[in-house]
Amino acid sequence: MAVNIDQVYKTVLLIINKEQRGYLTPNEFNRLATQVQLEIIDGYFETINQQMRVPQNSTEYGDRVKNVQEQLDVFKTIGNCAFTAATTTKAAFFTPPTSSGAASGTQLLSSTTNQITYPLTTITQSQVEDSTVVVTYLGAAFANFNITGGVFNLTGGSLPTGVANNIVITLYPQDFYKLGTVLYRDDRMVEAIQRNELAMLNMSPISKPTDNFPVYLYENKEIIIHPQTITDINQTGAVKATYIRKPANPTWNFSSATGHYVWNPTTSVNFELDSTEQSNLIIQILLYAGVVIKDMTIIQAASAEIAKENQNERN
Repeated sequence: MAVNIDQVYKTVLLIINKEQRGYLTPNEFNRLATQVQLEIIDGYFETINQQMRVPQNSTEYGDRVKNVQEQLDVFKTIGNCAFTAATTTKAAFFTPPTSSGAASGTQLLSSTTNQITYPLTTITQSQVEDSTVVVTYLGAAFANFNITGGVFNLTGGSLPTGVANNIVITLYPQDFYKLGTVLYRDDRMVEAIQRNELAMLNMSPISKPTDNFPVYLYENKEIIIHPQTITDINQTGAVKATYIRKPANPTWNFSSATGHYVWNPTTSVNFELDSTEQSNLIIQILLYAGVVIKDMTIIQAASAEIAKENQNERN
C-alpha cells in the first residue's frame, strides 16, 4: 500500500508550524519528497549489504533482509534490451530497458476546430519531462505536437472537430534505476565480469565465453556481451534484464482558484513506498525542510530521530 502524499505534506506543515517558523511551498515539498524517496530506496541496498554480514532473526516479522526485499518487490521488473551493432571502433552492446511499460498517466482531449493549445488537467508537466510521451489521434500515432508549460500544443495547425476525447496522451516513465540480472533467451543467466577478467577468460578454450555460457561487461549504461556473436537480429527480446525501476516522482498537486492551495488528488502522485515508511518519510523531509526554512530546531530534532533509527538498524 502506497503512502498518501497529502497526509505526509500536511503532517510536515503541522510539525513545521508555519505561523512561527515559515512555510514550505508545494513545489519545495515535491522536490524534497522526490529526493527523500530515492534516498530511502538507496538505503535498502545498503541495509541488505549490512544485514547479510550478521546473523539474522528468522522470526516471522523480524527478518530484516526479508522485510527489505519485500519493500523492494514493487520496484522489481524485467524488460527487453535493445541491440546496437558493432562498428569499426566500438563493440556491439545492449542497452538496458528504459521503461517498465506501465503508463504513469493519461490525458484525454476533445479537439475543437481552430484550437491549437490544450491545458493539461490529469497529467503534469513534470510527469511529461520524466516520461516517453505517446500521443494518438483517433486511434493512430500522432507526432505534430509539443508539450511545454503544462500545455499541449499542436504544431501542424488545428485538427478538425472529431468525437469527444479523440486526442489521447499516454506517459511511459523512463524509470530504469539499477541493473539486476541479464538473461539470454530466458534460460541462460549472463555472468557479470570485470574488464580485467575478460582477457583471462579468453586465454583458455575451457573458460572462454560461449553461446551457452556468456558473460557481460556493464560500462556507461551499456551491456557488452561476450561472445560478440550474441545479437537479437533473429529474435527480438533475446536479451532481457531484471532491474529496479525508479519510482514515479511524488507530487502534491493543487488548484489555487480560491487564492489558497487546494489539494488535487486527481493529478497528484503518491509515494510508491510501503506504508510502513510514512514516519521515515516525514522525518527525512523535515530534515531538509529545516534547511529550506532555516530553522535549526527542526534540523536537530529530525537529525536525532534519523540517527536513532540508523543505530537501531545496525543493532
